[in-house]
Amino acid sequence: MSATAENPPASAMVTATATATPQAASVEERVTARVISDDPLYRKVPVALRFAASEPLAVRIVFPADLSPEGTDNEWVFPRALLEAGLQAPTGTGDVRVWPCGRVQAVVEFHSPEGVAVVQFDIAALRRFLRRTYAPATR
Repeated sequence: MSATAENPPASAMVTATATATPQAASVEERVTARVISDDPLYRKVPVALRFAASEPLAVRIVFPADLSPEGTDNEWVFPRALLEAGLQAPTGTGDVRVWPCGRVQAVVEFHSPEGVAVVQFDIAALRRFLRRTYAPATR
């Protein structure tokens, strides 16, 4: 997997920051995901979902270092709107694609020069994370 992904242009972030309501300064949600492969048994992996108010249009999905050939955490940054939309219908045309898989699962597909990773999440966990990214910041 690669750390590249679709990032919104800086000009879009400035506009969104100026018009957005206050959001949580930062949010991190630890979830368990399933790596989908040809193996009949899927592999569960711990994943961190992250959001920072300094980048209000972006979310991050961070995979543990043991999944990377380089032995480092693997972080993907992409539009929060893509994750939201992908819980309702297939979306994405670049490095990250998201779609619902039944009523309780969602699939996030990551494309890099090294290959493709397909990861399944519980929709409830993704919705909980997204809700927290919109929660008012506590001071």
